[in-house]
Amino acid sequence: MPLYPLRFEPLLRRYIWGGRRLATLLGKSLPAGEDFAESWELVDYHDTQSVVRFGPLQGLSLRELCQRYAEKVLGTDRESDRFPLLFKFIDAQHDLSLQVHPNDQAAAALNPPERGKTEAWIVLHADPGSRLYAGLQPGVDRQRLETELSRGNVQECLQCFCPQAGECFLIEAGVVHAIGAGLVLAEIQQASDTTFRLHDWNRVCADGQPRALQIEQALQVIDFEAAPVVAQEPISVAEVEGVERLLECDKFILDRCDFQGQQRVGGDGQFHLVVVLQGQVMVDSDPSQLPLQMGQTCLIPAGLGPIQLAADGPVTLLDIYLP
Repeated sequence: MPLYPLRFEPLLRRYIWGGRRLATLLGKSLPAGEDFAESWELVDYHDTQSVVRFGPLQGLSLRELCQRYAEKVLGTDRESDRFPLLFKFIDAQHDLSLQVHPNDQAAAALNPPERGKTEAWIVLHADPGSRLYAGLQPGVDRQRLETELSRGNVQECLQCFCPQAGECFLIEAGVVHAIGAGLVLAEIQQASDTTFRLHDWNRVCADGQPRALQIEQALQVIDFEAAPVVAQEPISVAEVEGVERLLECDKFILDRCDFQGQQRVGGDGQFHLVVVLQGQVMVDSDPSQLPLQMGQTCLIPAGLGPIQLAADGPVTLLDIYLP
């Protein structure tokens, strides 16, 4: 069956730190409740599966697509028939836990084996004074971190800064981090959900119990030699006007495109994930025949030729693909 640009049903996640800005800022349709924390836009992770929303392949999961049409979806240069990335939007109405993710080597040793989890954040909205915790202060080793955790003074060990909308941060596996209250982010990551919590700010759930911590596992996978986390410096892509590279690492490449009129995506033998951050575009060959609007995503399979995007007004979008 010929493939086409694919849209998927978002999967909503409710956590105690969520809110309602997935609706008010990104246009998501939310039921009643004040704890909507994440919208998983594209995921192939165990039983958590994105499902095609439109066209002849409607109802198929991303896993089924990758198994049936691996080369057409993922390209010829692929490690497996699993989709390697996960994309989500995050609404942090309250602070997230202080946590860390394992790298590929550490995750492969888990039972069952997992992928590591390197991720990147694009700041969509930042309330005044909102903060990110990312990385340890210089000289903090395992002993110091354990000591301050036991004393309840873990903040003394952390790098902390106030991000601005539009900034991008790479959080490599092994880096301690926490997203602070007042932030709305777009996150691209390896397709993993392995998280070890170090600290949860002494809060309790609705049942009056604290959330579980995994301090020993976290301490084992922290990279105590990790470089400081700083905002990525965008680099203009010389071949294409209005395109800048936000970051490139060994797990993914993230470009930001600002344009009005026509823009082409894909046609290079790789899949491309298109994420609209501002405005709307019409996507050529999209069976929905609906504009792709702010907060919506579309997967361009690797086997398609260049896909034309058309915008009547100014548009900002992300183009995410493999290195």
